[in-house]
Amino acid sequence: MSQRKWQRTLVAYGPSTFLGLTMLLSGTGKVGGTMEFISLLLGSLLTPLVAYFIGYCLPWIEVTIGGLLLLGAFVRINAALCLPLTIGFMATNSWLLSKGIEDTSCYHCFGKWEELFWSLSPLQSLCLDIVLFCLALIIVLFYPRNFWDWRPWFIAGRDD
Repeated sequence: MSQRKWQRTLVAYGPSTFLGLTMLLSGTGKVGGTMEFISLLLGSLLTPLVAYFIGYCLPWIEVTIGGLLLLGAFVRINAALCLPLTIGFMATNSWLLSKGIEDTSCYHCFGKWEELFWSLSPLQSLCLDIVLFCLALIIVLFYPRNFWDWRPWFIAGRDD
């Protein structure tokens, strides 16, 4: 493998793997604690209808995007879908910081996984969201396959 192709592969697959794992962890943690996540959303500025919609749909969207990113199917499309998600996450954490809420977890970003492993503060979560946004942008701009490529990484093609 040439030096240039190796570098491009690393730039493409490293961010998609990290972004996919993060989305998959975040989504599965929220799926495991859907009612806790919804009760937190109800305590914010959201209306009940919006809170229930986000509470039930967002975790499954994150699981789907994370799984497809890890499989390597529709990578650029899924990375493009991560951009508005991470903007929403950044807005939520910025709102928490503007209210002076720094000692709580980041609105259950990782759901049930926070109980087992760690809990991020809103500032730490905002930093992670900025990193995820940049990784999604790198994938959209520099991924070696075309935008509509559906083929997972484990199915070899002529150009691989």
